[in-house]
Amino acid sequence: MKKFTRFSFFVLLAILVVSQKASAVALPAIFSDHMVLQQNAEVTIWGWASPGEEVTVTGSWDKNAVKIKANNLAQWQIKINTPAAGGPHTLTVKGYNTIVVQDILMGEVWLCSGQSNMEWTTRAGVDNVQPEIAKANYLSIRFFTVPRRSADGPQLDVEAQWVVCTPETMPNFSAVGYFFGQKIHENLKAPVGLINSSWGGTPAEIWVNAKAITENKTLAEAAAKLKEEPYGPNKPGKAFNAMLAPLIPYRIAGALWYQGESNTSNPQNYEQLLPALIQNWRSEWGYAFPFYYVQIAPYSYGNNQNGVLLRDAQRKTLSVPNTGMVVISDIGNIKDIHPRNKIPVGQRLANWALNNTYGKKEIIYSGPLYKSMQVEGNKIRISFDHTEPGLVAKDKALTLFEIAGADQNFVPATAKILGSTVVVQAKSVKNPVAVRFAWNNTAEPNLFNKAGLPASSFRTDDWPIK
Repeated sequence: MKKFTRFSFFVLLAILVVSQKASAVALPAIFSDHMVLQQNAEVTIWGWASPGEEVTVTGSWDKNAVKIKANNLAQWQIKINTPAAGGPHTLTVKGYNTIVVQDILMGEVWLCSGQSNMEWTTRAGVDNVQPEIAKANYLSIRFFTVPRRSADGPQLDVEAQWVVCTPETMPNFSAVGYFFGQKIHENLKAPVGLINSSWGGTPAEIWVNAKAITENKTLAEAAAKLKEEPYGPNKPGKAFNAMLAPLIPYRIAGALWYQGESNTSNPQNYEQLLPALIQNWRSEWGYAFPFYYVQIAPYSYGNNQNGVLLRDAQRKTLSVPNTGMVVISDIGNIKDIHPRNKIPVGQRLANWALNNTYGKKEIIYSGPLYKSMQVEGNKIRISFDHTEPGLVAKDKALTLFEIAGADQNFVPATAKILGSTVVVQAKSVKNPVAVRFAWNNTAEPNLFNKAGLPASSFRTDDWPIK
């Protein structure tokens, strides 16, 4: 009996050793069946294995076997080259055990992030969406939805999986993300992978690596004043650690951002915060990918100017290279912070990407954006970018222009379109020095370009807001 027990012990030990080796190689969830890899790129593949274990990664598209040994932290990372759009392909990862990831497509991968208006699904309620759900049979569009999680430090993985776009899966994904991806897919005729990592009600600070906040005195002081809310975290880095860090450095074509409503308590701070977030993400991923975002819609935030100040901070962020902003003042709802007209939001984001990222120069992607002003006697001439194919006032005369003299007292102004400019004046202001446009939280202005895209609110002054 004693001899049998000793023998059994060694057999069990051998089984355990073999079992450990057999399950040593592992991949994070972002590398799973139905995934989309960025086409024509050098992409990073990473995972875990026993320290010193040799790992071989082979893509079926070129059968080029790349080998590496796991380090003393049981981690490994390699780079491989991907082909042009297409598939399906497989990815084989072999160590003591073998993992085969199947039904991989090469295409365009975009990260969708922000708060509730990005998180909002068609199931939650979107205008005119039933016909879109019925036709959402796109085997080449894939979704990866990161669940809401928070953490004090960067996490290694998420509990999620890639799914194929069907009428059954599409209603559970970000509506803005889907309609962006649909238009990209239909224009490029290429697969699209969409990663949704968003959380309703969250301030931008939680989506930035905490170090980027704490090292900036202004941002750190503002973050310290954020109030605790029942629907989500408010401390810097909390969502970044759990919902973005596990995705880095998965190769993406670019990022989409729809957020800002939860930062209207301190809108001036957003002038630094949003550029800091963009820089942080690009630094973490290691390259300056395109970053396209949605300017928050008109909404009744109360007896203040916080909403329009936040919109203006977003407009000013266009000074950051390789960014773009969608204006939605014409499709919002001043009584609902979650406007249901999501289809054109996603499509307008897609227009930015199609023109600026994919070179479809025939696509008009932006409404008029303030460029400069020139005083002409008792008038001010406003010049804009993106006036093609001409400026137009919808329905009636231009509205919501204000003008002021050196006394900083703004009064309603008359405004006329002259070519690609707008000339503004008021009888009571003999020596004007500044103009504001659509300068209130609920403003729904009627200045558009003839492509039907609205002008952003703006101000030409930098005077303190009373």
